[in-house]
Amino acid sequence: MEDLSLLQSNYPTTVTLLGLILGLCIGSFLNVVIVRLPIILKRQWVTEAYEILDLKSPPGNGGITLSQPCSHCPKCKAHIRPWDNIPVISYLRLFGKCASCGAKIPSRYLIIELTTGGLTAFIIYSLGITYSGLFGCFFTWGLITLSFIDHDTNILPDGITLPFLWLGLVANYFELFIDFRSAFIGVCLGYCFLWSTYQIHKFLTGKDGMGHGDFKLLALIGAWLGWQPLFLVVFLASIGGLIFTTVRSLSGKKNVYAIAFGPYLACSGWIMMFWGDVIMNHYLALIGII
Repeated sequence: MEDLSLLQSNYPTTVTLLGLILGLCIGSFLNVVIVRLPIILKRQWVTEAYEILDLKSPPGNGGITLSQPCSHCPKCKAHIRPWDNIPVISYLRLFGKCASCGAKIPSRYLIIELTTGGLTAFIIYSLGITYSGLFGCFFTWGLITLSFIDHDTNILPDGITLPFLWLGLVANYFELFIDFRSAFIGVCLGYCFLWSTYQIHKFLTGKDGMGHGDFKLLALIGAWLGWQPLFLVVFLASIGGLIFTTVRSLSGKKNVYAIAFGPYLACSGWIMMFWGDVIMNHYLALIGII
């Protein structure tokens, strides 16, 4: 790592550009995970339900995995050729259309690639080619994936949330972001805080206020950032959700209150990773503590 850090100090622009390219490639893979993982999970749950009910011929998953089938156009089913699957470049070259049938490719694929690439480059620029930079990239990629899956399906898969929770504890065992004691308390407090909020809301209204995946996501953020910023993470996420709900309500959208909370928690957690101390100091000064 010392040699790589020296490389960055000598060629910062080149290293940041390489970080951007890496992020774009990772973003292309995240697109696959975001689309396919919910399908795989839902079919797996149906299969398990068939087995529990002792029904015959449980449906399979249609052969869908994260690697199979190869990338293809959802309309004409034509396989996407490697030179038509280059992150960002192919999308722009083809003007956002399928090379075979001309069907429009959703712009969200481009957005995810650019977001992943830009944030990865920013992390490499800010934290360097270090263990903190490496784990910071993993944290970011996990949050991006969870955000889009939750936005699309209102699901926060345990298969992503729990491994990244443990990865945060491993990172902070070596105190890459916070001391391990704060990280451990962050996991416990993060889960219990939203769990208790959920129980109080359900007791008062008789309705579910959020999904259980949100508890685990806040616990994940606590594993990476510690317990100290969790209140502000929830506060910022709530403000973001309120603004989004208000805008949708004013625009005449239906079901404005049925929004996924995960993306707002993820965005707030990522912001607090880099600017948590500054935001915390401003907040404490605002309420008169410092």
